[in-house]
Parts: sequence; structure tokens; C-alpha cells
Amino acid sequence: MNSRERFIEVMNFNRSVRTIKWEFGFWGQTIDRWYKEGLPKKHYPRIPTNIINTTSSLYTAIWTNEWRKRKSLFEKIFREAEREIKLPTGIAVLSGGIPWPSQGFPLDWDVKGYFNFDSCQTSVCVEQLIYPHFEVKVLSENDKYIDYQDMDGAIRRFSKIQQVIPAGLDWPIKDWNDWNIIKEERMSLDNIEDRFPNNWHELVEEYKDRDYPLTLGCYPNGLFGSLTHLMGYENLFMSYYDKPDLIKDILDRLTEIWMALWEEIISQVEVDLCNFWEDISSGKGSMISPRTFKEFLSPYYKKLTNFLKSKGVNIILVDTDGDCNDLIPLLMEVGITGIYPMEVSAGMDVIAARKKYPDLQIMGGIPKSDITFGKKRIDEFLEPVDWLLEQGGYIPHGDHLIPPEVPWKEFKYYRGKLNDMIDEKGTM
Repeated sequence: MNSRERFIEVMNFNRSVRTIKWEFGFWGQTIDRWYKEGLPKKHYPRIPTNIINTTSSLYTAIWTNEWRKRKSLFEKIFREAEREIKLPTGIAVLSGGIPWPSQGFPLDWDVKGYFNFDSCQTSVCVEQLIYPHFEVKVLSENDKYIDYQDMDGAIRRFSKIQQVIPAGLDWPIKDWNDWNIIKEERMSLDNIEDRFPNNWHELVEEYKDRDYPLTLGCYPNGLFGSLTHLMGYENLFMSYYDKPDLIKDILDRLTEIWMALWEEIISQVEVDLCNFWEDISSGKGSMISPRTFKEFLSPYYKKLTNFLKSKGVNIILVDTDGDCNDLIPLLMEVGITGIYPMEVSAGMDVIAARKKYPDLQIMGGIPKSDITFGKKRIDEFLEPVDWLLEQGGYIPHGDHLIPPEVPWKEFKYYRGKLNDMIDEKGTM
């Protein structure tokens, strides 16, 4: 049974199949620490250098400084050229839980090989947000910061010292005038075919013979998440009240684009799932009220999930950090089937969630930072995982990226024990 087949069976609650072995991912500084502490270095994570689409390539230019080297960054290919450079401390290294490619992040090979992880879920290579892209260009630079325009039109600041995901400074949509221009020029329904890469027919053949789960959606595509990229959080929150018709018009167009794109993709490729990236939760709960959710998100979620399920895509996940307890029933009501990464440090209790929502697909739920405390604490937080594995529909991994304070020795103990538990529960 390959990783794709296994993922589908697990998400369909087939308890005779051992669950998927993934991690959500690791910070770049974590991986570099582990190499020093004993992780065999066979295939150092290589940062993609080609700009393809907003899902795979937001931040790529800034991670790699490719904007300094090319006249044109937009090469519509999937097999990205890669470069081995020292990982920025705040870059993520993907390991299954986050679909690949995403945000210019490299893919892990050495941790995967050491622990025999399953193949990473992969996002379909199409442009699902802004097209044509904005020009990636540097606006200003000093010893501390680079301010630049990214391919989605946002103005961002990259800290040379912190080396984390760039912070937003300005956004492409502030009012109806901005939106009408973008709607006509970069979110048109008249160029859907141009959103596919030039080698789409080759990809279709690869997808037909794949051993990994293939997903629609993904970062930064979501009914809340995409608007945070187009408008910024503050402007979005204000617009729910001041410009509700603007928000609904943007969501109408996003929904139309996605359904048109996905219709064409699904006619050629069998897709396994859809991921909506939302990050709609904070450490203290949902960022929006149930009333706002029901007015601005529910109608569009229902339209999209009904469409997906009518096409045979029955696994529909939402990626949101933080405390999402209040959001779970709202999301399930509109057709979402699973949630991850279930951040324990923000108050998520995976046992309680499974008991309350026995049909909810769950990924994550392992308190990542507690791995640091050693065997006794690891044994404690892994004990309830045994029961969760028996229930099915669960893929255990860290509740976000494994942080650099986690030593390789402790991670090795945690992951080895978790793998043994997984193997004991599945006969296939």
C-alpha cells in the first residue's frame, strides 16, 4: 500500500490500516541543529529558486535573493530548480503535514529517510489566486530590512536578522476601486486556461502514476486566509462591518475561479483532497464571531464543499493554528471533514475533540515543545495517542513546526516511539 492509498484509507477511518507517518515540518534552525547532533546529512534541504505560482512560490525571491540575479522570475514549470544554501532560521522545512510545494519552503529528505516517513501530500500545480502575477521588486533595503513587492501584490518587509516569513506592510486591495482593477486584470474568469503551467500534460501523466496524496487549494487559498493576503487583517476585519458588499464580491469571484479551475483539473486528474488554508484562530479562539462566519464564510464553504463532494473529493481539510474549538462545529456544518494541526499549546485537546466529533478527521495534536523535556514527558503525552489511533481518522504529528530548542536525541526518542505505536495498530 503506497502513501496515497494509505492516506485515503486512514481518512476514511479504516482501522485495519496503520496511519500515515508524517511531521507537520521543522524550522530551518532545527534541522541545522540536528545535523550537528547526529542526524545523518545525506540530502540537505534545497530551497526552490523558480517562481511558479502563489501556492508554491510566495517568499521564494526573498529566501533565495533570486530577484538580484534575474530579469524575469516567472518560469511556469513544476520541477523547480533548487539551490543548497544555508537554511534561513525562520524558514519551514516540509515533512508531510503541510502540502508541498508551499511558500518557497524546501522539502525534508533526511528526517523522512531516517524514520521512514510516508510521501508528502502534494498540491496541484496551478495558479489559484492572482494571475497574472505582480512584478517581484525591491522597494528599499538597509542593513536590517528588505521592503519588497511580492507576486501577490502585497508589500512586505523581510528581516535580515530574524529571517522569518516577511511581515505585511501594505496590501493590493483597500477599497472598491482597487478591487475592481484587480478583478478585471488579475482575477478574471476569461483566462482560466492560462493559470495552468506549460507542462500541464506532462504533470497529468505523472499524477496518474503517483504514490502521494494530491490536493487542491492550499496556502494561501481560503475564504478567510486569501482575504488576509489581499487586504491585510485590520482592513479585512473593518471591512466585514464597513464594506460587507466588497467582501462578498471578492468571495464570489474567488469561489467562481476555484470552481472553474477545479472542474478542469478534476476532469483530467483524480484528486484526493482539498486543503483550505485559513489560520483563522488565535491563542484565545476564533478571530471572527460565529455571526461573521455564518454570513461571510458559510455560504461559500457550502458551495465549494458541495461542488467538491459532487466530484468525488470527499476529504476536505482546514489548516488553522491556535484555539479552534469554537470553529469546529461551524466548519463541520459547512462540509469540512477535517482540521489540523490541532495546536495543544493554544488549548486544543485532541482526545476531547475526538470524543465530541467522532467523524472529524484530525492531524497533529502532539505538543511539539514538550519533546524538549525528555522521555518521561514524551511517554506521558504519547499515552493517549494509543487510544486515538484505535479510533481511526487520525494522523499524529507535532502541533506546528518542531522548534529549534528540541534536541535531536529527544526528537529521535519521541518519533521512534510514535512510529512503533503506529506500526502496532495497523495490520496493513
